[in-house]
Amino acid sequence: MSFRKNYLTRPIHKWAKGALPALSDTEAEAISAGDVHFEAELFSGNPDWKMLRDMKAPRLTEEEQAFLEGPCRQFCDMLDSWEIDHGTADLPKEAWDFLREKGFFGMIIPKDHGGLGFSAFAHSEVVRYISSHSIAGAVTVMVPNSLGPGELILQFGTDAQKKDWLPRLASGQELPAFGLTSEQAGSDASAMIDEGVICKGDWNGEEVLGIRLNWAKRYITLAPVCTVLGLAFKLRDPDGLLGTEPDIGITCALVPTDLPGVETGRRHLPSGTMFMNGPTTGTDVFVPLDHIIGGPDYAGRGWMMLMSALAAGRGISLPSQSAAACAMAAHTTGAYARIRQQFGLPIGLFGGVQEPLARIAANAYAVDAGRRLTCAALDEGHKLAVISAIMKYHATTRMRESVTDAMDVHSGKAVIDGPLNYIQPIYRSIPIGITVEGANIVTRNLIIFGQGSIRAHPHLLDEMQALGEPDPDKSLDAFDKHFWRHVGHSTKTFFRAWGSAWTGRGKAPKGAGKVAWIYRRLSRWSAAFAVTSDMAFLTLGGALKRKEMITARLGDALSEMYLLSAVLKRWEDEGRHKDDLPLVEYCAEQAFARIGQALDETIANFPARWVSWLLRPTLLPGSHARGPSDRTAEKVAMALYNPTDTRARVTAGLYTPEPDTGLGLLEHAYRLVLEAEPLTKRLREIRKTPEEAREAGVLSETEFAQLGRMQEAVRRVVAVDDFTPQEMAEMFPDYRPNPANPAPKEAAE
Repeated sequence: MSFRKNYLTRPIHKWAKGALPALSDTEAEAISAGDVHFEAELFSGNPDWKMLRDMKAPRLTEEEQAFLEGPCRQFCDMLDSWEIDHGTADLPKEAWDFLREKGFFGMIIPKDHGGLGFSAFAHSEVVRYISSHSIAGAVTVMVPNSLGPGELILQFGTDAQKKDWLPRLASGQELPAFGLTSEQAGSDASAMIDEGVICKGDWNGEEVLGIRLNWAKRYITLAPVCTVLGLAFKLRDPDGLLGTEPDIGITCALVPTDLPGVETGRRHLPSGTMFMNGPTTGTDVFVPLDHIIGGPDYAGRGWMMLMSALAAGRGISLPSQSAAACAMAAHTTGAYARIRQQFGLPIGLFGGVQEPLARIAANAYAVDAGRRLTCAALDEGHKLAVISAIMKYHATTRMRESVTDAMDVHSGKAVIDGPLNYIQPIYRSIPIGITVEGANIVTRNLIIFGQGSIRAHPHLLDEMQALGEPDPDKSLDAFDKHFWRHVGHSTKTFFRAWGSAWTGRGKAPKGAGKVAWIYRRLSRWSAAFAVTSDMAFLTLGGALKRKEMITARLGDALSEMYLLSAVLKRWEDEGRHKDDLPLVEYCAEQAFARIGQALDETIANFPARWVSWLLRPTLLPGSHARGPSDRTAEKVAMALYNPTDTRARVTAGLYTPEPDTGLGLLEHAYRLVLEAEPLTKRLREIRKTPEEAREAGVLSETEFAQLGRMQEAVRRVVAVDDFTPQEMAEMFPDYRPNPANPAPKEAAE
């Protein structure tokens, strides 16, 4: 052992100290803030499928289900998205009052503090349901229940802060916002210039030790109407009043917005979606030290607190909103493809439409599967730093893909804005989800693999901590232990990856049935991913942090494996429905193609060419990676086109619209088209119009009337909004009709 340590480990230890990046105290604290879960199994190269399958499926309690069916429905009934976005620029007052009355702002706050005490899954279901009807309404509900004062006080607040603030937040007496993004610092929160200085000041007529704050924040949701601001800033103690270092670091504090020097009220207009969002500034605002969330002991620990609390926004709110958008795209596009005809046939029978329909269905199924699995882990008490980043990026990206596909299929129907357009409000909101809670570019390139590689790898964090040990002997001893464990693990994984790549047979759990082949191939790709990652660490060392295109691709591979694992879990939890198998197989083939492409491109771009020569014939990254077949895509598309049980499961849990809305008209027309299908089929076979068929005695008067009702319903759905000059003038006060085409006389009057 001493020979190994002195003659083998010691020089490697010396090399590694220079090659691997040292963790700063802030980085180490942030990394320790979250937990690892099933992503660690995928990172191991030998996933324990029993762990996945043994997880309890998320379920709502009777109280949570009643809240979804009662207050959530009632709240949505109060909202008209067109009126909010193009008229009032706000929710109705009765809606704000209702949110407070029914406790919407306290879903995550325990009952003993006056909140609803809902599970993560119930929180997610509420956001998903409201999002299917109103983005502005959903954002208003989600923000107080995600990253903000409530979440931070729950996790880190003092007993006094919990007792004082949580009941008022739960009742809506206090409306919170959280100020993180600075004017000079976007995704790089550590670059913020917002500052707090330890000093003495007046508070309620007494001189106390506190903080003098100056800030300029923007993009802050609820800032225009909030009563308390959770503020992130850099804390300094130049006079040593706390007896600490002059630069203490990022800190989070509670700032009542009625204090002198606080400015709120101005608004941003985020993509034309009129939820409350705007800038806030503070000039020489003084608060006592006990306004630091967690008290003075948590001064300088804000980055860790933020990383921990972000799991709610990234893991619940945005994936729930994205899941709603994907399900809405599936619900509406499948129906529209059935009722809309071109060239004498429903457009859903054309292959060019079936291709995006299949993508839409797969995204809806996979995103919701990931949402459910993530909520199940959160409800087990895990703080999912890596998984929440995976869900944030891939849920919002797939939302963008699905809604864009829905726009393509609906064509002009989705382009012309107006009260009847049920796609446009979702489409406008896409950039918001892509940008907030960590811009997607940063999340993909830096966070998913960057943080995942340290936390989820079975040995890397232990090695880095060993290298950071200041005692040379202890550092060498610890590194010796963990490094050789790493070597043994990597060797076994290399041969497992080699064998499974060439045989196509990885590990599958017992009783997997008709999806056993998916488990086997997913195990094969997990091993290939683990080997590729290890080679990236070995050959690039600390430089890997700067090879963002490589880390992005490795993050893509990890993410696709997680989402496919969630798909398998969902299929099992829902009872292994045979009708859903084509959808599961589509998700699998799509994921394998993307994983193979990500690893193939990673291997092709390693700076050390010998790595490519070694890994390409070993891992065969380009094999069996063509994506779903046309036959599978057609089956999946038809599952949305027809009123199948699969369609019902994919689109379950959405708001049921009023009959006279655009979505209500679509659902009515879809129902009439299905009921009239035998009649329309008869007409196609005899190649006659309804009038000709009636005259020929092929259609009865009753059947002719039925077709007339169906055609009128379809006509109303296909119709788009237009506006009179008077209506245009009401929306745009400075609107003037074209002089070449003057308004009617009554309009001029």
